[in-house]
Amino acid sequence: MHPQAYWATDFSHFPAGSPYEVDVTTDREIFIDDVPLMKDSVTSTFTGYEPDTMELAINHLTQNELSEQYNEFATEEPLHFNIFDFAHEPLSPNHQTVVNVDDCDRYLLDHFLSHVAKLVFPMLEVNQPGSTWADVILPALENNKSFLHGSLSVAALHIKATEQVEGDGIDNDIMRHRIAAVAELCESFGAGADTSRILEATLAMIFFQSALGSPQDGLPDIAWHQHFQAATDFIQTLQLQTIESANAPTHMVPSFQMTLASWIDILGGTMLGKAPFFAQLYREKRELGISSGLSELMGCDDNIMYLIAEIACLEALRDQGYADDVEIMCAHITDIGRLLDFTEAGYGEVMSVFDETAGAGVDVTQLACNTTAVFRMAARLYLCSLIPDFERQSPNVVILLESFVNAMAFIPAGRDGFDRSLVWPLLMAGSVSVEGSSFRSMFAERVAMLGNGVEFGAFGRLKEILEDIWAINDVAVVAMAAGDVDAKIVHWRGAMKHRGWDFLLI
Repeated sequence: MHPQAYWATDFSHFPAGSPYEVDVTTDREIFIDDVPLMKDSVTSTFTGYEPDTMELAINHLTQNELSEQYNEFATEEPLHFNIFDFAHEPLSPNHQTVVNVDDCDRYLLDHFLSHVAKLVFPMLEVNQPGSTWADVILPALENNKSFLHGSLSVAALHIKATEQVEGDGIDNDIMRHRIAAVAELCESFGAGADTSRILEATLAMIFFQSALGSPQDGLPDIAWHQHFQAATDFIQTLQLQTIESANAPTHMVPSFQMTLASWIDILGGTMLGKAPFFAQLYREKRELGISSGLSELMGCDDNIMYLIAEIACLEALRDQGYADDVEIMCAHITDIGRLLDFTEAGYGEVMSVFDETAGAGVDVTQLACNTTAVFRMAARLYLCSLIPDFERQSPNVVILLESFVNAMAFIPAGRDGFDRSLVWPLLMAGSVSVEGSSFRSMFAERVAMLGNGVEFGAFGRLKEILEDIWAINDVAVVAMAAGDVDAKIVHWRGAMKHRGWDFLLI
């Protein structure tokens, strides 16, 4: 397929020009070497040089130092082995990473490294401190121009959202690098470049936009599922799905790229109301107990994610008319519900992740247990929503939602917490909460604790879409109680469609 078929969009009206007119040459170099970087001096380390000095130094910290650098919650039991098979070779201790950028873009690279990189994979950082930095970010910035341009674009988005910067200047920076990232993808694709790097950049564009894009960003962009269509083809070219199929050994280390793609695929399927692209693979892996590394990357146990894929398949079948018989539909729902029951075996009780006797560090195992419980309950709510004549006020839904709220109390909140990793379960729960529900007060408290963290990314979009749903549905409930037969409850997808939003809320 021609690259433009993947990434075709109309950027022509934007001043930066078409993707093929972007100047991606550089005239300066920023060196990343072994200068110490302390926790309380992140910004000054990046900007504390004389204005005419173009050498920017960042230390390759040890695992423990990176844990403190990128997460306030130091972990009790980090995993000190390689969880994933990354696309790049590990950085050697004395390796010097060279990132080429124009002078005008230095502030974007500074901001990305100082404020954005630490937000990307918080669960991975808990499980393997320093992995995001050393195994994902630095090698890709150095070796993958499309990844670099995408990173600079989301840095500009983050600045716009969190620092309330407005005007053509910041919009031009966002679009200039957004277009350049696509141009590099097309050029690499056409030149037969390393498919793994093209996949890396494509997945980064999807995930970065989801995690860091502004809810109010009305600038032209390519839809996440259009990027993902390209990603699935690259995955098949690399045979990643075959490597991780039922024929693969169960002890095999998962591919980081396939794990990230699986996360996007499964939850993305629920966004679109379609079956995940690799649904059959997840079914096989669940039946044979093969891990995809989803818990280590995002916090939720693989088996729960595999069952969420099954629920998405069931919803797609229903909407296509293949499961419109009420008895058949209810039987399928019951079967998946029982499989969710089975996933509880072996998991401990939801409780505090902090060990007060050992400096209040995060217990990694307990955090995974709590996160998995939250996703499991969200999956149940998603499953329940497929029941014919589903009612949000039904006792089972109310009880389940209350249990969800109770479990959320054991997930660290705030700027350095994990709420941004829980957007999908919060969407599933929040969309069925009624006026007066404890979910709404819990959600409001956590929003307040996030501060300006609610101004960007999937969490910011979640907040706005829930507020829309609640405003519409609360009025509809009152109207229906008064006998208005035309009043209707809006689904969260309907609210997104009304907004013209095509976002990936994960």
